[in-house]
Order: sequence, then structure tokens, then C-alpha cells
Amino acid sequence: MTRVDLRDIDVIAPNFKVRLSGVTSTIIQLVPVQRRLGQRIAVIGPGLPAHLPHASALDLWRLWQATAHGAPRVWHARRNLEMLAGIVLRDLLRMKLALVFTSASQRVHTGWTKFLISRMDGVIAVSGRTAAYLKVPNRTILHGIDTTRFSPAPDKEAARAALGLPNGRFMVGCFGRVRHQKGTDLFVDSMLALLPTRPDWIAIVAGRATGKHLGFEAELKNRVAAAGLSERILFVGEHTNIPDWYRALDLFVAPQRWEGFGLTPLEAMATAVPVVASDVGAFPELIVTGEQETGSIIARNDLAAMIAKTGAWMDDETRRIEAASRALVHTRENFSIEGEAGALGEVYAAAAAGDPIT
Repeated sequence: MTRVDLRDIDVIAPNFKVRLSGVTSTIIQLVPVQRRLGQRIAVIGPGLPAHLPHASALDLWRLWQATAHGAPRVWHARRNLEMLAGIVLRDLLRMKLALVFTSASQRVHTGWTKFLISRMDGVIAVSGRTAAYLKVPNRTILHGIDTTRFSPAPDKEAARAALGLPNGRFMVGCFGRVRHQKGTDLFVDSMLALLPTRPDWIAIVAGRATGKHLGFEAELKNRVAAAGLSERILFVGEHTNIPDWYRALDLFVAPQRWEGFGLTPLEAMATAVPVVASDVGAFPELIVTGEQETGSIIARNDLAAMIAKTGAWMDDETRRIEAASRALVHTRENFSIEGEAGALGEVYAAAAAGDPIT
């Protein structure tokens, strides 16, 4: 494990959850980029890979000291427990800390959460919808992605061949955990309606079903088999090389019934793939509709709309190609992970200086 000296650190990103979650994944992706941009940041807590710079709990006494710049260190919490820990360190133990919280919630906060948030020196919302539920000044910073890792294939046919997929067909995909919340059944039902009259298309479901969701996945596979489409609606499981699967696609569908933020539309668009997505999470803030469209937004849990919109994209190759080009430019200009990390650095500097977060 890479240990760092807190004397060399200006920002601490705590992670107090052992199991992998979206928040944990965000920390894992962001911290190396923040370090490359010159931010002196370290993580603390379990559930994080050894290559990240870790601060030791035994070294926390150094938080009574200011940084080398004479400013308080920033404690960047993303969960209630991490906010509470920061409040204890700053307000009870009188350590030199400025507290920043990132909120991804899209619901009315409990009284306890409102109290914790009210004690922060800076608050970040991951989307406009999230910001609407906050009762304190905040700054919206949308997540970004690694636009080098997620990039188009130079040769789409070669990309498909490398995955063992047939050439001469178009590909539509739905990636993520296989479960009701993620709307996997809506995607499958859409494909059951669309594929029989579109023999040149194949659908790909990439993702893992866990625990109680295994029966859900089995039922979907049974419906596909009963329709005689097992060779054209492919359940390929979970893969570590997920960018390669995006590169094989011509169209992506994000059918979620609920989502806190949702990175899959960005990952698809960064790979030059247009997106049909439900109106949840940050999806409406990521996808451009209208004249400069990069995809379409449909109502949550609306199977008929999903069939109609997805079918329209499948039937118009020129539209897909034009939207794919715009999607690539859109993500690179607006949603790089470097841009997200840079914006966080601005919030850290303001919080440490006691300035308003705007």
C-alpha cells in the first residue's frame, strides 16, 4: 500500500465503505487524475486499491497543524458518516479542516442529513436535479470520464471480431448491473419487439446479476429463448474491458428506472455511440436532444416510448452516424475527468480560504 505523509497532503478523501459502490468508484477514478493535476490529495479508509496514496489513521494528529501553505486541509466527504467524522475532527477535536461534501441524492434529505450538510464549508451537487434538493449554496460539478480509455474504435468491424461478434450486423447495447432498477427487462422487451423485423441487428446485454437478481436474469433469458432470439439477444456477462464492448456498438440504450447519476451514456457517447436514455439521474443533462442531438430522452419506465425511439434510431443509419460524431465532440469538450478534477480543485481552494462556493 502506498503510504503518504500528511505533511505533504492538502486534501483527504475518506472512504468509509468496504464494498465497492459508485462513490468508491468515483474516488478510485478521480484521485490519480487529481494528483496528475498537482492536487496534493490522499485517501483514507478501507475498500480502496493499494496504488492510491493512503493516509494512515495513526497520522491524523497532523490535522492539528496547518498545511505548508498555512491553510486548513480539506476533508472531502461523500457520505453522511464521512461528514460526521469531519465535523468531529474539526468541531470537537479542533483540527484545522475545511469540510466539503458531494451530494448525489435526488430526494428530500432527512433532518439528520440536512444538519450535517449545514455544517459543511462547501457543498457540491453532481447534477442540477441533485442541486434542487439542497437548501444551502452549492456548485454543480457533473462527473467526467476518461475520454482516452473510452474512445472510438479505428475499425468497428475489427473491434467486433476481437470480441467474437459477427460482422455485417448492427449492434445495440445495454450495459450495467442486470436488475429491475436498471431496467434491463425494458431493454430486453424492446428488443423482443424490434428485432424480429430488423434481421440485421443484434442486441448485447453486458453486466452481472448478483444474489437476489439471478432469478430476474434467468427469467429474461427464458423469455428470449421462448422468442427464438437467443442468438440475437446476447447476455455476455461482466467484463473488465467494457470500453471494447462500447466500441462494437452502433446504438446504446440506458433504460434505468432510477439512477443517482449514471455514467453509461457518457461512456457510450465518448465512444461515438448515440444514446436512448430514460429521464432519470443526470441523463437529461448529459445527452443533447433537438437539432444537435447526441441521443434521445424518454420517460422513465415507458416501454412503448423505448420501442418507438429505439426503433427510429435503428432504422436511420445517417442519423446515427451524424449523432455519433456530435456525441464524441460533446463528451470530449464537456465531460472529461480532467475537467471534473479541475473544478474540484477550485472548490477545495475556496473552502480552504473560507470563500463562498460558486
